[in-house]
Amino acid sequence: MKTDLEDTVIQSGPLTAFIHSWSRDWNQFWFRPAAPNTLGAMRIFVGLIVLYTHFTWGLELSTFLGADGLLPLEYRSLLFESPFAWSHFDWFSNNQLLMAVHILGLLMIAMFTLGIWTNWTSVFTALLIISYANRGTGALFGLDQVSSFLCIYLAIGNCGGAYSIDQWIAKRRGAGQGRSCTRNRIAIRLIQIHMCAVYLFAAIGKLQGTTWLNGEAVWGTLASYEYQSIDMSWIANHMWLVAILTLGTLAWELAYPALIWLKLTRPIMLLFSIPIHLGIGACMGMLSFGLVMLVGNLAFVDPRWLNKLLPSSAELELLSENMR
Repeated sequence: MKTDLEDTVIQSGPLTAFIHSWSRDWNQFWFRPAAPNTLGAMRIFVGLIVLYTHFTWGLELSTFLGADGLLPLEYRSLLFESPFAWSHFDWFSNNQLLMAVHILGLLMIAMFTLGIWTNWTSVFTALLIISYANRGTGALFGLDQVSSFLCIYLAIGNCGGAYSIDQWIAKRRGAGQGRSCTRNRIAIRLIQIHMCAVYLFAAIGKLQGTTWLNGEAVWGTLASYEYQSIDMSWIANHMWLVAILTLGTLAWELAYPALIWLKLTRPIMLLFSIPIHLGIGACMGMLSFGLVMLVGNLAFVDPRWLNKLLPSSAELELLSENMR
């Protein structure tokens, strides 16, 4: 039985029907409630990567972030006049105090990773990572940029609603911590769109030169001592393979923003992302960057797959009962 609204749309003509259909699909795309499983899994993996990378900051903390380090405070103030380029490290010139603040930051990231007080620790972790990035400008690369935007979007959603200590506590108290909600959908969509933008602009940048189009770019990267972590000199005898890797990577990046949205081609795009990013990590010494890009691709993975990989709150509760 048709509703009055449907009758009105049909009688108003095809244009009105199209607008109504487009509006409905738009609302479904952005605002249909989503379960927190995807965000919960991404929180764990992003948190572990960020915890590792920021721990390494601490090995040479005064050099990277100190007042007299690679970028002294007086020069930083000249480079960044915008009030948005703030960093809490600007407030500490004493190296001992700097280290104490750094350790507190690592504790905050660990709580975020475990899902403790996640509504708060996710926000503070995002601000913390931005603060590190603003202070250590000269020592950044793609890993810091990707982890920053992932943490910002995770703070928008309820990333503590699954695979977290918060959820485990809430379940024991009989509360519904892991319910589907609109902000989960918004966070997932923002991550998905941002990942598409990363690949699209990476491909456009590659098209500006000639080495990617003539199939030689991968060889130049593998032969560079700056990035080389595995001896790949043998591949010079198989330039046909170099051409396949070069043009294949370029084609994949160009196709990703379109084909990742189609159910038929999504598994193929996700499958190719694994060797591409693991290959970058293994051959170029950028394993953390390769891993964080794979984590970003989790936004497109069916949450039911994640449930098979990660333990549910019921399984965690059963484990805690068995450990008593």
